[in-house]
Amino acid sequence: MFNLSLYRWQALISAVGAALLSTVTLRPVSAAERITVSYGPFERSIPVKSLTTYAQTGNIDQELAAYTRKLPPEQVNQLQQILTTRIPFNVVEVSQFLYTPTGINLLTRLQKVIQAGTQSASFSALRAAFILAAADPQGLTLLNVLEKYPVAEIEIDLPRALDIAQNAEALVQQTNQAVALIQQQSKQTSTSRRVTPVDLTQAGQFQSNQLTFAIQDRDRNRTFPVDLYIPRTTTPRPVIVISHGLGSDRLTFAYLAQHLATYGFIVAVPEHPGSNDDQLQALLAGVADQVTPPSEFIDRPLDVTVLLNQLEQLSQTDSRLQGRLNLQQVGVIGQSFGGYTALALAGSPINFRQLRLDCPKVDNLFNLSLLLQCRALALPRGQYNLSDRRIKAAIAINPVSSRILGQAGLSQINIPIMMIAGSADVVTPALTEQIRPFAWLTTPNKYLALIQGGTHFSVLGNSEGSSTIPVPAQAVGASPELAHQYVEALSTAFFQVHLSNQSSYDAYLSNDYINRLSREPLPLYLVRSPTQAISRPLK
Repeated sequence: MFNLSLYRWQALISAVGAALLSTVTLRPVSAAERITVSYGPFERSIPVKSLTTYAQTGNIDQELAAYTRKLPPEQVNQLQQILTTRIPFNVVEVSQFLYTPTGINLLTRLQKVIQAGTQSASFSALRAAFILAAADPQGLTLLNVLEKYPVAEIEIDLPRALDIAQNAEALVQQTNQAVALIQQQSKQTSTSRRVTPVDLTQAGQFQSNQLTFAIQDRDRNRTFPVDLYIPRTTTPRPVIVISHGLGSDRLTFAYLAQHLATYGFIVAVPEHPGSNDDQLQALLAGVADQVTPPSEFIDRPLDVTVLLNQLEQLSQTDSRLQGRLNLQQVGVIGQSFGGYTALALAGSPINFRQLRLDCPKVDNLFNLSLLLQCRALALPRGQYNLSDRRIKAAIAINPVSSRILGQAGLSQINIPIMMIAGSADVVTPALTEQIRPFAWLTTPNKYLALIQGGTHFSVLGNSEGSSTIPVPAQAVGASPELAHQYVEALSTAFFQVHLSNQSSYDAYLSNDYINRLSREPLPLYLVRSPTQAISRPLK
């Protein structure tokens, strides 16, 4: 299942990788020479050059041997890999990110473990170490961060580090247990229903056309584009809206929109200004000072409502759309931040009480989505009505949900919901952001699909023709094409049942079909009810 060391390193990659980002030139007056590990009154020190020698040559000197001899051989080998793995982001990207509110939040958490001098000096030194390491010709690695630390000695608070490590270990173990329970339940609930031999990963019978509109909302002074995929049919068809994730664009899910259109759905894919790739490009250029403003928690669902309102008007005035749109049968799909958007539209309000209760004490470096969720506390207090009555079914892929919506919010949803999770997701961890939140849903028609080995980026398509910054292959993980096929098949069956009222497609939401669809290296599982012990309270 999980490799803990890889999981920790992926979390670091994702943290710095969210980076995007004013050129800064720094020159340290000194570089770190020793790392001191403190445990109460006890301290031990190790030279940084010992780590450098080991990372570059594999040779363990006498001082490093005092530590490594206590570790299993596989962990010693992993240490070398972790120290030298290059994170593919440059100094501009890293420096700009670390001056954003999200970057400052991340550094503040890391500072509790890694310290150097006063609190202010320690914070500045930590940020400088990342920036200087990113500027190194060898690229950004953990070893470079240690070597570029602009003080002679780094102190590591071992009790805090152990606490973080124990929390990470607990998350990994609990996730593995949950995955095992889902696997077991998936096999137990397998039925004998026969599925007609239709491969839902293949295109359907309809040809389609694509139109692009600019949607204007004068009330919010907000304009955004939308791509509309229209099957060639004369009868009114259900509409599906796809909401992209943070830092993405409307082309990311073009493959899914095209696929659904071949099955007779009209698919609208808006681009959310303020949380799309343009926002990250503005951050890179130094024009923006944050990854996304808190107002996006409100504006994203409103984008979809405004889009549907304008489609209603266009269906009366545009001959290309007249008699084609069934806007009382609307589905929504969202990934990551878009997953939150889908759940908010489906009826879950923002849970400010949960945010106020949890965010001040959240100290979790292994659920990076909390950095985003807690940004909602900067919203003006008030009652935000973000749901849309036209939405009759929703799919949330890798959604952020645990604090921003919480049990109190998710339990208010009463339409069919499917959550799709990846067991190797370190941005929105499956256990905390999908599996347990799935147990909080009270709607009778709910589904949890788990892609074992899937990452946060497995389902993203290629944004060909756009300037979207590509996700490194290491973060995408194995076989994204297979993950795309899973999403195509699951969403086709789900919306055929819950939007088009085609009950025969319910057989494709059975474990018999899912087991036939599932393949290595990303096995797929589907359950319709919470597995045992999944709904335990979050720590």
